Amino acid sequence: MRVMSNEKLKPTLGTLHLWGIAVGLVISGEYFGWSYGWGVAGTLGFLVTTLVIAAMYTCFIFSFTELTTAIPHAGGPFAYSWRAFGATGGMIAGIATLIEFVFAPPSIAMAIGAYLNVQFPGLDPKAAAVGAYIVFMTLNILGVTIAATFELVVTLLAVAELLVFMGVVAPGFSLARFAAGGWAGADVFSPAAIGGIFAAIPFAIWFFLAIEGAAMAAEEAKDPRRTIPKAYIAGILTLVALAFGTMIFAGGVGDWKALSNINDPLPQAMKAVVGSSSTWLHMLVWIGLFGLVASFHGIILGYSRQFFALARAGFLPHGLARLSRFQTPHRAILAGGVIGVAAIYSDGLISVQGMSLTAAMITMSVFGAVVMYIMSMLSLFKLRRSEPDLARTFRAPGYPLVPAIALVLALVCLVAMLWFNPQVALAFVVLMVLGMGVCWLSLRGGGPQPDAAIDHA
Repeated sequence: MRVMSNEKLKPTLGTLHLWGIAVGLVISGEYFGWSYGWGVAGTLGFLVTTLVIAAMYTCFIFSFTELTTAIPHAGGPFAYSWRAFGATGGMIAGIATLIEFVFAPPSIAMAIGAYLNVQFPGLDPKAAAVGAYIVFMTLNILGVTIAATFELVVTLLAVAELLVFMGVVAPGFSLARFAAGGWAGADVFSPAAIGGIFAAIPFAIWFFLAIEGAAMAAEEAKDPRRTIPKAYIAGILTLVALAFGTMIFAGGVGDWKALSNINDPLPQAMKAVVGSSSTWLHMLVWIGLFGLVASFHGIILGYSRQFFALARAGFLPHGLARLSRFQTPHRAILAGGVIGVAAIYSDGLISVQGMSLTAAMITMSVFGAVVMYIMSMLSLFKLRRSEPDLARTFRAPGYPLVPAIALVLALVCLVAMLWFNPQVALAFVVLMVLGMGVCWLSLRGGGPQPDAAIDHA
């Protein structure tokens, strides 16, 4: 037997659940985080960045789906890279994915605190963030079907709320306001404008970050070779439409510079149109929380499955692979929560390039994501050569051009981020080295565990 019975996840999720996870993982990126990109690139510069990143993600998802359906595994990118490049490749992809999924939730939790602080000024945003961890870790522990159903409901509400936001602010939209100073106060071809376009990459990626996390629910999906492609394709189309709609409408209703470095840009944009006492504004604050909750809750599911898969394979302490009586990896869920709460309270202790804590954590998470995207596309090319007979119910359209575009753009993103974020890059490298060191120590205790989905035939 390759996987112990108390370490095997149960398939219960259908296409709609998976769409809810794919979109829900990401949708907080439409509510906050992206507006920091305006601060470095301006509205027009950031629009260019977002167009390029949207193209990268579209090519990536159409390519990534081939891997997800051919190797449906809770480890997602870790499993694909292990199969393609062995233990070292698996480590690189697995630790990068953990960094992505462990550092995204603290920034979302802080945004939840900021939204609640709008309604309750006396509430400490950090205390609210920790409370969010406690509530949603508990919900994830209680069962994947319950968690996925909750995720679907809040995702639907969050999508509806973004559409309502666009409709309410549309009468106050002005293209002239959106374009004013849109190249960060510089000329379109100036070094400052071009530099801003590259510097804004992490915040454009935040629009789409973590959609690939639905792959980590593959072992819990019913008929993953059929349901996952439908969920991913519908998900990326949904997110591209919402990203551009939200950004453009928010930037054209007032002074976009006032929204460029805050955690609640949508309520503040709506306030410019309907006033601070409008029922619409209060509705946005309350229902807008659903978008943050959907991503926060979904990413907890994602990081827990990555911890679980790495531990089950012997790359992390094996205790993290144990399942609760609800058949959920409760220890893995708690492990990510401990790191997230520590990150929340690191504000004031750690200063990174003058960034806010939220911006620094977003950038750290994006570093992990970009490395994982590169490893995933390299795995796709490698497995096409080394395992041409691997069952592929979905094949990347336009191969090899489409995955090559995703790979090249991801490499450009990585180089740009290294250039503009050297301190965060150094911290990321340190975390990667430490993570891989833990993996090597764990492997020395018994070696990789066999896994039917990863082992070569």
